[in-house]
Amino acid sequence: MLKSVAAVLIDGFAPFEFGVICEVFGVDRTDDGVPPIEFRVCGEVADKPIPASVGVSMVPTLDLCALAGADLIALPACQIRDTYPPAVLEALRAAHAGGSMILSVCSGAFLLGATGLLDQRRCTTHWRHANLLAERFPLAKVDPDVLFVDDGDIITSAGTAAGIDACLHLVRREMGSAVATAIARRMVVAPQRDGGQRQYVELPVPECTGDSLTPILTWMVENLAEDHSVAALADRARMSERTFARRFVAETGTTPLKWLSMQRVLHARTLLEETSASVDDVAHRCGFATGALLRHHFQKIVGVSPKDYRRNFATPR
Repeated sequence: MLKSVAAVLIDGFAPFEFGVICEVFGVDRTDDGVPPIEFRVCGEVADKPIPASVGVSMVPTLDLCALAGADLIALPACQIRDTYPPAVLEALRAAHAGGSMILSVCSGAFLLGATGLLDQRRCTTHWRHANLLAERFPLAKVDPDVLFVDDGDIITSAGTAAGIDACLHLVRREMGSAVATAIARRMVVAPQRDGGQRQYVELPVPECTGDSLTPILTWMVENLAEDHSVAALADRARMSERTFARRFVAETGTTPLKWLSMQRVLHARTLLEETSASVDDVAHRCGFATGALLRHHFQKIVGVSPKDYRRNFATPR
């Protein structure tokens, strides 16, 4: 049973992510049948204002000694920096060694990583920071595609709303589905979301570093609905098939068919967002022979089905 939670604030913490932690663990919901949770807000020094990232400050009533014995220590997002307060890092290590679980939201994973506790552990953070997290902590096993990672006593989440997912997941794991559902209902959020964070990532438009293929690439984008073979593309580019394939990889970094699939998925995303065309119609307009083929490539690249993507991102009409 999760009976006590300690939230740790440092200079530059994000108020929204801190609010997520407060909303899930710090609000008294005993009237809804949620068991009481002792909630502690801790800073390096008690009663000293800590500036947030957006021009306000919070005053934690407790110091780092309050981490000792907490069932869970929660780290909200904070500004990414080269170094973190040594006293905070040591307190987190000691609390974890004493049996506390640790949960980070978004960039809070960098504070957690600085303790060394992510070494050889699966983890995640916001997709924009995932590469930096992996670079800064090479022993961590960073998964950029998921909403959160449950690695037992270490739980890490992606950005903002994914922090809600991670917190509710932990409640469900430690206190049961009924408690998680009761909290989610009061928060007016889904008790559990499907998919990962790949669906929110802005896919990079495949680039070309040379100019010899620019005309054929432009033609391919303008004619996505047509059936393109490497042989036909090479003929249009007035090259042998081998030369075309070799130059294509050299100038775009990928093969013609992979480049074409990415362009088709990019176009499919636009059509799903901006039109009411059926999935089969979108597939044909993008050059996929069937809706099933579109679903396969879309799921592989974006991480969710076309239907789910449209539900989340379609422009209201």
